[in-house]
Amino acid sequence: MSPTPTDIASVQTLPQLLAYRAARTPQAEAYRAFDSSRQAWASLTWAQTAERVNTWAQALAAMQLPPAARVAILLPNGLHAMCADQATLATGGVPVPLHAIDNPGSIAYILADCEASMLIVSQAEQWEKIRAVGTPFPALRAVVITDDDDAFKPTPASIDSPAVGSLAQWLTGAAQTGTPTTGMGPQADDLAAIVYTSGTTGKPKGVMLTHRNVVSDVKAVLERIAPTVDDVFLSFLPLSHTFERTGGYYLPIAAGSCVAYARSVAQLAEDLKTIRPTVLVSVPRIYERIHAKLIEKLSPTPWKMQLYEAAQNKGWARFCAAQRLPAPTPDASSQAAGWMAALPWPVLQALVAKPLLSQFGGRVRVSVSGGAPLSPTIAKCFLGLGLPLIQGYGMTETAPVVSVNALDDNDPACVGKALPGVEVRIGDNHELLVRGPIVMKGYWKRPEETARILSPDGWLGTGDQADIVNGRIYIKGRIKEIIVTSTGEKIPPGDLELALLADPLLEQAFVVGENRPFIACVAVLNAGEWQRLAADLGLNPQAADSLNHPSVHRAVLARIEKNTASFARYAVPRTVHLTLDPWTIENTFMTPTLKLKRNNLMAHFAEAIEGMYQKPGR
Repeated sequence: MSPTPTDIASVQTLPQLLAYRAARTPQAEAYRAFDSSRQAWASLTWAQTAERVNTWAQALAAMQLPPAARVAILLPNGLHAMCADQATLATGGVPVPLHAIDNPGSIAYILADCEASMLIVSQAEQWEKIRAVGTPFPALRAVVITDDDDAFKPTPASIDSPAVGSLAQWLTGAAQTGTPTTGMGPQADDLAAIVYTSGTTGKPKGVMLTHRNVVSDVKAVLERIAPTVDDVFLSFLPLSHTFERTGGYYLPIAAGSCVAYARSVAQLAEDLKTIRPTVLVSVPRIYERIHAKLIEKLSPTPWKMQLYEAAQNKGWARFCAAQRLPAPTPDASSQAAGWMAALPWPVLQALVAKPLLSQFGGRVRVSVSGGAPLSPTIAKCFLGLGLPLIQGYGMTETAPVVSVNALDDNDPACVGKALPGVEVRIGDNHELLVRGPIVMKGYWKRPEETARILSPDGWLGTGDQADIVNGRIYIKGRIKEIIVTSTGEKIPPGDLELALLADPLLEQAFVVGENRPFIACVAVLNAGEWQRLAADLGLNPQAADSLNHPSVHRAVLARIEKNTASFARYAVPRTVHLTLDPWTIENTFMTPTLKLKRNNLMAHFAEAIEGMYQKPGR
């Protein structure tokens, strides 16, 4: 192995990063995970982490896989996922992280496309579902099941099937052979991962990220965010998501911070209070859910809602002043606060802000939001009430962070300034272009598609329209998703949909209008809010025709109009189609990273969409 670096600047590869950390702070807490057998949280030091990873690396080395073998990892967040990733990297292999909640057909496609030599999966049942798809995997030599029991029976390899064994059997076998993990380890330009994009419109593509890509991004984020050995991260985003891999996994190794693995998204609220993290790495959806529950809880009691509006508005004005942003203009929420707007901030902070922040554990020092745009409504709520929330921007093809705001330079309307060492500029059609060591090597086995997005001189086309003002990047929307109406108006659907989802009544929404005379909206209603609305309108919420009642549509459109007051009139939906059936990964309407699969939604709601345009527009 190459010598262990003595400083972060000398780190060139991910195995060097872990070795550097284990040598620097061997006895500091590295990871914390819930041990279900003891019903208690257990910790690992950095020295113990390095030892455990070495055991896994010995088992991998004993398999004598081909050079740069792809190892597919289909595991939930946790120590097994970390060990599988680090052991693969240490032996010169290429991790292929898979979404643990993805469908078997998609996973089978990726296993075949990347020519995986090995699959590490949590349950035998998952492997059986993947195998049942019928896709041939000629390169696949072994499947290791991590959540096994004593009754698990290994299956030897056959002509058309890989060997299947348990994790315990695999690690024990390697220990008995004593295979050393020899070799110099990977080089900076070797692959550190093939991460498959979610595929909102077609088959997912494998993004080839090198050690240089990932380590460069980690170092740049470390400079902007500056976590420390005293910080505690709570990891709940999938480790198959590049945002979590860089921001919530490799970054804490560089900083020496502790990572606690949340038990599940369902138990996240409880884990936040137990772990009391100081750093959060999240996507907007988590904040949207917390906000929706907050509004749902406050709405039935007018004086509580007034108190919340007063605290949010006063806190937001304080935030804007501290960040030297333009003073907010009074809006409907300012009027709604009534006489409570006159209460001093310490009182509002004690009554509203502190109880909300306690839901996050009460000691969050920095909360990073990325992966999707952050709604202005959400930003105003949490920043106004004191959560130190900063928004960033990136994509899988850039390892992924391109830019992020800083705590002392935080304009939530933008995604911050480019990271150190990263160049950005605006190209044709206002497209944001990125160049630097973070830009991917290319798409796996797709040179033509690589050439379409990556120029010979290294500029990557992001596909996002943007403005750059005083170094700050303002994202306008996806170029290929921009809706052009028949009247020639251009509307970015993402921003509009974010505004719609500020209303707790709307659980999910997508807007349409390409080559149509006006914008229309298909929305999934929140079940609890629908019950309340139906009762207010004197309708039976269980009746099939209630969702289509004219009074319901009028009420929903009125609420939409209120939440889109800042949009041009032509961008406001004039008609709606409502449903109570949520869009999920399982029914193919959402990607594993919770983005809308617009093509699938358009096809499914084709008749309803056509029907909306047969009605006279408002």
